[in-house]
Amino acid sequence: MTGQNAVPLIVLSAVRDPAEAINSALRRAGQPVQCTWLPTLRDLGDALAQINPQLLIHAAASDAELSAAVNIRNQLAPEVPLLLLANDASETRIAAAMALGARDVVTVTNAERLQAVVLRELGTARVERTLGATVKSERTARTQLDAVLQRSNDAIIQVQEGIVIEANPAWLELSGVEEGLTGQPVMDLFEESTHAALRGALAACLQGRWNGHPLRANALLGDGTVLPVEISMALGEHEGEPCVRLVVPSRPHQELKAPAVRTPVHAASDGMLTRVELLAALGERLSRPSVGGMRCVAVIRPDKFAAIERIVGITASEEILTEQARLIRESLHPKELAGHFGGVRFLALLERGNEHDITAWSEQLLERVSKHLMQIDDKEVSVTCSIGLSVVSAGHSKLDAVVLDALECSRKGVTRGGNQSLMSDRADTENRVMSYDKVWVKHIKAALMENRFRLVQQPIASLQGEDPGMFDVLVRMIDHQGKEVLPSEFMAAAARNDLMKNIDRWVVGASLSFAAQKKPECLFVRLSRETARDPGFIEWLDNHLRSSRAEPRRLCFQVNEENAASHLSDIKVLAARLRERGFRFAIESFGSGRDSQGLLEAVPLDFVKIDGTLVQGLRGDPKLQLRARALIEAATKRSIQTIGERVEDANTMAVLWQLGVQYIQGYFVNQPEEVVLRAES
Repeated sequence: MTGQNAVPLIVLSAVRDPAEAINSALRRAGQPVQCTWLPTLRDLGDALAQINPQLLIHAAASDAELSAAVNIRNQLAPEVPLLLLANDASETRIAAAMALGARDVVTVTNAERLQAVVLRELGTARVERTLGATVKSERTARTQLDAVLQRSNDAIIQVQEGIVIEANPAWLELSGVEEGLTGQPVMDLFEESTHAALRGALAACLQGRWNGHPLRANALLGDGTVLPVEISMALGEHEGEPCVRLVVPSRPHQELKAPAVRTPVHAASDGMLTRVELLAALGERLSRPSVGGMRCVAVIRPDKFAAIERIVGITASEEILTEQARLIRESLHPKELAGHFGGVRFLALLERGNEHDITAWSEQLLERVSKHLMQIDDKEVSVTCSIGLSVVSAGHSKLDAVVLDALECSRKGVTRGGNQSLMSDRADTENRVMSYDKVWVKHIKAALMENRFRLVQQPIASLQGEDPGMFDVLVRMIDHQGKEVLPSEFMAAAARNDLMKNIDRWVVGASLSFAAQKKPECLFVRLSRETARDPGFIEWLDNHLRSSRAEPRRLCFQVNEENAASHLSDIKVLAARLRERGFRFAIESFGSGRDSQGLLEAVPLDFVKIDGTLVQGLRGDPKLQLRARALIEAATKRSIQTIGERVEDANTMAVLWQLGVQYIQGYFVNQPEEVVLRAES
């Protein structure tokens, strides 16, 4: 009998007869069972996972065989009771079996005792499961009730297996629908560009690994408009099964409805700063030193907007500006500034790792804007834009000149046909670089002589478990006033003047010392192209390894993909020699080249770091997500662990989770300035 009420159980014995006898005995006792016979112990692990039995009966030939079955049961299904099937059930035999982990001993010759023991164990297990579920349900219900009582005006839905199972009145009001949303796929409530991040966050929350980060998403309202929202998530329970609770904090009614109303763009109902607010915020931000990377002013303006006004009308054209403002805002990191700059122009202050990141951002925004179709009354409109870019140099305090450069570049982009970005030209670049280098070479050499470099660690976080104890190592120069100097200010000069090997050796020596003293799980130490191709580096490293007494496994050397692809033979040799000594090896900026997957086959690797530019564009770009997924799957197949670089918001983290990335680093995890490693070289 294998009906709905049949109890699944496993009989592990060398022959089938005991399974049939047990099945018959339990039928006669009125207990329908679904009895699975296993002839060998090696099948037990898979069977426990797939069948989810309520009882295991083992006809063990020896105590060792019984002990092995108990060990497997304890690892995979400790709640499942185990009975020993033997030829006799003497008190001595029962005591010995229970000492090994069995609950009792039964025989097929005494059918009445077999029935009684099996029914007793099934009943006890059922009571324990019910009690555990009741306690868990009570705790979950209490937590949910407290949250609802405290935040009764919040918009709340509960989601189970991707389907909305409950929506409170506040959510219905938020979405502008009168009928319930129960039974709808949760993805239907949000714009497609935010689906990947939402899926990742839901999966992480179900696993108990979403730590309350607010998720940015675009909710689709009942009238077809889009509302940007921030969602908090929590694990809950509905009718005994886990679910995820999505909460949008309550806001004033008029603020919720703002995106659906045609309001002038200057009212900043689109989340952008007004011109006055923007200029004040820019001045304040630029008065503080950058925490790292590069700053750039971007001016964005729609192409041929006068013609658009004639087509859709002046009033409706404001909707186009509002929609472009939303696309721009979503392309930026939460801490980056953006606002209206007069007329139909927008201005943003980007804070990215390097010029390559800024260029990639502008290309991604151009593509997204050009492909975005807007429904204006009965017309479908697509509007391109032009972007002018002007880098803010270190210590630059005059905002006017930078903004004027960006404005001029955006104007040139429009006059050249639009749908393009231009970076501000740098006059007399070569002369200025030479003068710049003379100053920095002197400072770098003095800092090396006087040991005025410091290591800075940036934590690497796990998306799959506990703190991995891994850190990315960065370097800072300390000037004569004791202030930190960022690598973006002196590394380019060092590279142009053959000083990278000197800096690298200081960093490696300091990292070895720190690893020996503090014993971190892993320090990621980057090597320049010059060091990676230096035939004397390994001998130098061997000498320092002996004197520092550091364990090689605590260091992972990394080179960027461009250098790895350009000097493949040298990198293969370097990676092999380092791994022979117990060091680990990684490629950073992975995915930025033409044949990234080819490097996985060519170079022996422990880690790859997914390129930060690729990572920063993931959350709203399905094509980039497919490309990243292919790279991650290729690395995983080769047992190479993956790390997402420069993660700066929860949405990006959620997408990486969905794609299967194991670790992340970036300002969303921690800023590198917060912990300084002072190790002597």
